[in-house]
Amino acid sequence: MTPPHAGSGRKIVLFANTDWYLYNFRRSLALALRDAGHEVLLISPPGPYGERLRALGLRWEPVPMDRRSLNPLREAALLWFLWRLLRREQPDLVHAFTIKCAVYGSLAARLAQVPARINAVAGMGYVFTSQSRKARLLRPLVRALMHVALDGRNARLILQNPDDVALFERAGIVDRERIRMIPGSGVDCSRFSGGGRNPAGPLRVLLAARLLWDKGLAEYVAAARALRAQGREIEFLLAGDPDPGNPAAVTEARVRSWVEEGVVEWLGHVDDMPALLASVNIVVLPSFREGLPKGLIEAAACGLPLVTTDVPGCREVVSDGVDGLLVAARDADALADAIARLQDDPELAARLGRAARNKALAQFDENIVIRRTLETHEELLALG
Repeated sequence: MTPPHAGSGRKIVLFANTDWYLYNFRRSLALALRDAGHEVLLISPPGPYGERLRALGLRWEPVPMDRRSLNPLREAALLWFLWRLLRREQPDLVHAFTIKCAVYGSLAARLAQVPARINAVAGMGYVFTSQSRKARLLRPLVRALMHVALDGRNARLILQNPDDVALFERAGIVDRERIRMIPGSGVDCSRFSGGGRNPAGPLRVLLAARLLWDKGLAEYVAAARALRAQGREIEFLLAGDPDPGNPAAVTEARVRSWVEEGVVEWLGHVDDMPALLASVNIVVLPSFREGLPKGLIEAAACGLPLVTTDVPGCREVVSDGVDGLLVAARDADALADAIARLQDDPELAARLGRAARNKALAQFDENIVIRRTLETHEELLALG
């Protein structure tokens, strides 16, 4: 009997926790899979970007998933839904992004006897990084679930930096031979190419990220206050939306208080990031930990000087003094000093920006990332 989807074309499901993520981070992968002759189904919770994916000729279906839910009945219903969907679709491979999608997608794929599973996660998430009582209580259960879901001969785990590889190895979740390190989702370096505004007028500094404390927002605001107190002519921009379901969320009221104080200008969600990056001089990300921050890579591709923290994920993008400046996490004074250094030394800023662009082209271009991801797909599909 001929197996389903025999031949070069296979059916592949891409599963993420938002349609926004699929559209902005994995659209190019989906199109590359389609162009390679595969049948592609994208699934995520409902949202406005689902129709944008369909407008590209891609198949997208909504999933009744609340990425913040811990309700056992709701989670069981999600697993049941995914199992029924995969039984109906009979894909050859399920590729899930973020921890919750990876765990639920893989469990459903195992139950539905899907031949191959790939999971791409950026770090181990809140349960493993937080020291809260709730996180510590959940940790053994989540570790056991992750081991069942993510390991196995027909599974591969894609991680974004060496620190996360070491973390997963120490936790005993996945055998090292099944881990592949691929730097994020990549950036279209032809689209992100023109950064750095004309130096006339105030220096413009940008932090673009979800509005979470662990992205270094408090340090950014403190650095802005300190530099303004020195009489420096600098505009501090903040781009991003609140994430109220996240335990580390910064409230909209707090952000508006910074705006009223005159310390930052809040742009909210920005669709046209190339245009925004073309209007600023420096991009900063004082994060406490990352998988591989796409915002920094986009800024690097635009040839902008970067200031970020010496933490996992960020230090994969920036080598201190070579293609940006690294500062200690949670150190607002060091952040302020680095911004001042770039303002006082335009030649250094220009040199770091050029080096950042070259690094983005060499390591983070989406064509490189897509090629390596497709190689991982083919490796698993070849196992049959």
